[in-house]
Amino acid sequence: MAWLSIDRASKTPLIRQIYRQLRTKILHGELPAGYRLPSTRHLAEALEVSRNVVLEAYNQLLAEGFVEGRQGSGTFVAEGACLQQTEVVSAFLPEEQVGEKQDDVIDFRTGIPALELFPRKQWGQLAKRVSTETNHTLFGYDLPEGRIELRTALAEYLLRTRGVQCRPEQIVITSGATQAFTLIGKLLISPNQQVLIEDPITHEIQTIFRACGASLFPIAVDDQGMQTSGLPERAKPAFIFVTPSHQFPLGGTLPIQRRIHLVEYARKTGVYLVEDDYDSEFRYEGPPLSSLQGLAPDRTIYIGTFSKILSPALRLGYVILPPPLIGRFRELKYLSDLHAPSLEQLTLALFIKEGYLEKHVFRMKKVYRKRRDVLKAELYKQFGNEVKIHGDSTGLHVVAEFAGIQFTDRALATISEHGVKVYPVEWHTINKGRYHHHILIGFGNTDEAKIKEGISRLRRACREIR
Repeated sequence: MAWLSIDRASKTPLIRQIYRQLRTKILHGELPAGYRLPSTRHLAEALEVSRNVVLEAYNQLLAEGFVEGRQGSGTFVAEGACLQQTEVVSAFLPEEQVGEKQDDVIDFRTGIPALELFPRKQWGQLAKRVSTETNHTLFGYDLPEGRIELRTALAEYLLRTRGVQCRPEQIVITSGATQAFTLIGKLLISPNQQVLIEDPITHEIQTIFRACGASLFPIAVDDQGMQTSGLPERAKPAFIFVTPSHQFPLGGTLPIQRRIHLVEYARKTGVYLVEDDYDSEFRYEGPPLSSLQGLAPDRTIYIGTFSKILSPALRLGYVILPPPLIGRFRELKYLSDLHAPSLEQLTLALFIKEGYLEKHVFRMKKVYRKRRDVLKAELYKQFGNEVKIHGDSTGLHVVAEFAGIQFTDRALATISEHGVKVYPVEWHTINKGRYHHHILIGFGNTDEAKIKEGISRLRRACREIR
């Protein structure tokens, strides 16, 4: 049977391999209704497998209605089992797609921390305490806003480190920042209502707000973040989205004059500021910055996540809301997923309360500073004055601007062929055409040796592109 094949080296059982191939061919119409399948004996002989293997695969197809057995005649493809196929287009960019990675590819993806340095020992000890020492009610349903232990620990930590002013009651624990953005969109956006937003800004956030019905009004960004002089004079937007501590992707930090302008604009128009505190913990030059929320708690919705500090696998983030929005936001959270995982919340609360989080951030800042310095040195070594580096004072990536190189799809394909992946800033723009020469190079999850090798490969690829 040339149209079926099996892979004996695969971890997928033979039964599942045969079942999946037949199921796919039936769904796609390659095996039409009424088509008679080979007998189990003949197929087993052709594939050199046990007859029971084929019989089990056929039985699974029969149970799901893909085939039907006719007494004395054999097994036939059932009517109505063909589903017309349509092309699936992802709303997200290639850097956000999940798939198998080639072992030799050096991926400078942004937003990924040093996964190998996750504090497993401390986290495991605390998780064991939570699992064995807490009341059995922990294993039931919980409150949509999250555990009071974590919200209390967060309120104290954020006041101490970021100048955030809030009570635990204003905090809602979310499944990462992505859920926070989605719930804010549902809370504040009416159909076709404008959202004032930085440009460029991560494509994922654009997709989320558009899915909530928003019309995006882009505000240009420079090396100091959002250019607040571009705020429209007569507008009633749903909200203003801003990343003041570390603008993504360009890396600027919003100065106090622009922050005050934003606050005054928000109070004048009656809209809320949505502050995404992106990568703010890892600042390498100067003292830590205070939050925008600390200037105007009444007008600011503050979003944070532990994906960059600890691990994306935790799926824990939070939103701090002005009091008028708390009730409705909790309702939306409940309708979304009831509540965030309780065990992880209590483990994180202990991790913060017992001082492990601040120790981890301090340790990782030194690791990331070294990786950033190696990356900058290697870029200048390989490219000299052909490259300019932006946004390197904070966070887990830099922006590299290359004279004379446009990072088109063809150029990116050439770079990929050399075993390295980089990500164009242009992907994240709303108004296109200004950042063809800029790429994002993440260093959080790439050690020094791979950074050096990756930039060397990038140099060879760029010579070929030129």
